[in-house]
Amino acid sequence: MKAIRVNQHGGPEALSFEDVDKPSPGGQEVLVKVESAGINFIDTYQRSGLYQIPLPATLGLEAAGTVVETGAAVPGLKNGDRVAYTNVAGAYAEYAAVPADKLVTIPDGVSFDQGAAAMLQGCTAHYLCMSTYKVQAGDRCLIHAAAGGVGLLLIQMVKMLGGTVIGTVSTEAKAELARQAGADEVILYSEQDFQAEVERITDGQGVNVAFDSVGKATFEKSIDCLSRFGTMVLYGNASGPVTEFNPATLGPKGSLFLTRPTLFDYLATRGDLEWRSSDVFNWIVEGKLGLRLEHFYPLAEAQSAHEALEGRMTTGKVILKP
Repeated sequence: MKAIRVNQHGGPEALSFEDVDKPSPGGQEVLVKVESAGINFIDTYQRSGLYQIPLPATLGLEAAGTVVETGAAVPGLKNGDRVAYTNVAGAYAEYAAVPADKLVTIPDGVSFDQGAAAMLQGCTAHYLCMSTYKVQAGDRCLIHAAAGGVGLLLIQMVKMLGGTVIGTVSTEAKAELARQAGADEVILYSEQDFQAEVERITDGQGVNVAFDSVGKATFEKSIDCLSRFGTMVLYGNASGPVTEFNPATLGPKGSLFLTRPTLFDYLATRGDLEWRSSDVFNWIVEGKLGLRLEHFYPLAEAQSAHEALEGRMTTGKVILKP
């Protein structure tokens, strides 16, 4: 079968389209024919070496597809079932052997593309506003990269919970996407000082929470946007990692909270996986959660997909099609 492999860390050129052995499922695994694989920023971190993984490796942490074989100890799933998963490496491939307890079935009304798009980014947005900082009605929320895959979903979920959204984006076209998703205010950080704008928009009160996936370029100003007892949620490193920070500064700025969550912990149990994925899928079916799907690449063009993602040329979700 074909797969995208990384043999040594580097830029998008490190992605290699190769023939590899088709996996065989173990006793508690399921062989999935991948129909759609989601591309996420964490994939670029693993490719570049920012996040260290054993090499050589097949990238990709989320996909949707069809069950074609089940291990001897797998109950409840059969050939032909439509399934999706995340937090399992190897999605950039035609087939993947996936632990059965990491799979969820895709409900009627949700396509493979939607299933792949919803798992990692949808569950990320869910844990951010439902668990890491449980948004309450009236909360003022700053969302960076508001037109990205997680950003557009997070806007919609925060609005469901009654929060007010201030989003930041780089272009007017992306600003319009954030507004369509429900953002109350949108700041073009390429033209405006987002900290000054947040202070103006909130009449100097600041925000209750900042959801920051950008990292180094926005980190300190995001903290300065917080109100007393505000929470800084740093969940990504799109502009580079934050390597130096003195936690003692959180006190004088208003007894602030800082957290660095990961999806792996928030999906650590089967119950969490079922709760978050079922909420996301149900909201899609009910029309409460819209997914933006416009960037599709053949598996062989994964390098171009990474270049577009890192070059800020995409909005919403990027999908690989084996």
